[in-house]
Amino acid sequence: MRSKIFITMPAMLLMLLLVYPIMRMSGVMYKEGEDRYSVEIVQTATSADKSVYRWGLCRGKNGAIPEAGKDEVRLLLDGGGMYLGDINENKMYLTFDEGYENGYTEDILDTLKEENVKAIFFITGDYFEKNDSIIRRMLEEGHSVGNHSLNHYSMPELKYDKCESEILELDRLFYNKFGQHMHFFRPPKGEYNSQVLEITRKLNYKCIMWSFAYQDWLTDSQKGADYALKMVSDNFHNGAVILLHAVSKDNADALSAIIREARKQGYEFGSPEELI
Repeated sequence: MRSKIFITMPAMLLMLLLVYPIMRMSGVMYKEGEDRYSVEIVQTATSADKSVYRWGLCRGKNGAIPEAGKDEVRLLLDGGGMYLGDINENKMYLTFDEGYENGYTEDILDTLKEENVKAIFFITGDYFEKNDSIIRRMLEEGHSVGNHSLNHYSMPELKYDKCESEILELDRLFYNKFGQHMHFFRPPKGEYNSQVLEITRKLNYKCIMWSFAYQDWLTDSQKGADYALKMVSDNFHNGAVILLHAVSKDNADALSAIIREARKQGYEFGSPEELI
């Protein structure tokens, strides 16, 4: 019996040592309730360079600039993308992802108008088809409408032509209805690679990620406006590109307080054009 234990224990320890890093990388092991953002590289069989980068960050504290992996940032910046404004200025930028409408965008627009802040709203093809009047209002009130792809696919997993058409087709529909082209692109789920960046730059788009986000798209797990205010205001920093989801009641309710708290701390909100 003892000999079996002596033989089995080293094997189990070896297996644990091999499995532990994989569990860490895949996100299996983490503290309950912990917000984790990290850039992850996985393999896919269809895209040109066979890599998928999932954008994420290690948050800073007390105004510190969040960090992402150096190689991942270099790929994004070399490909013409960005995730920060000018870190030497006390300016921040509001962006909203609009995969679908949940009844809060008009409240958000009311607040932005009242506070005289301009934002970027990234829309999908489905949102475009169903929310003509809201999009028209965004444009009339001086906001920028960005391209979030026609079908919200993982862009790096698409072949070149399909990836390109996901951007071009939505832009074509948008131009035919509103008489202007889009200028900003945000890849669905923050997934990108060199092919995606090559295409967006070729199409004269600025690919914009973010320097702050939290799980506000989980509409069944809303925690109230005070929670949203704390989550965002605790992560203010120079040049911040703040990603909020317009489906969140918390964000809609807290937005005015977020803007006023930022101004109280000496920040202002830049216009989308400055990011071009």
